[in-house]
Amino acid sequence: MQCMGDLSKEVWQDCITLFLQTGVCCDAAIITNSPPWLLASYPKGNLFHLTREEIQTLLGREEREKLFLQGVTLAGTKCLLIRDNLYTEGNNTMDLRTKGQSQSSQAVTILQMQSVYPVVIGQKGTEGGPLSLKAFEMTSYIKEAICQHMARL
Repeated sequence: MQCMGDLSKEVWQDCITLFLQTGVCCDAAIITNSPPWLLASYPKGNLFHLTREEIQTLLGREEREKLFLQGVTLAGTKCLLIRDNLYTEGNNTMDLRTKGQSQSSQAVTILQMQSVYPVVIGQKGTEGGPLSLKAFEMTSYIKEAICQHMARL
């Protein structure tokens, strides 16, 4: 079976569109732990500026406790790590909260889909629980659609 990371950029941009159409997300990106790192993102969003270093730190499997102590940076925005179950079988999520003086904080959820990781930022006022639930639902839908598409190839 084809690796999810091998799908075209257009497929991943369609996934970004799906996340944004939920009305819960204001920004989204699809990242992976190998080049090209950023598979797709919302061009008008902040996640468009994610760096390779930020992605490698976020997805690294070693020394994950440092993420709790030092926090995480996404596209130059400092975030607090709330919950890290990204590599916990059956859960595969990470919850963050942005922090900054000029903007109110926003919930961020990252999910694992095999070798790719959707990153979604909630609309202002959206709490982490509803964002995580919607992101999980959308990721399940996307996984199923991709599996059906790949089965037809």
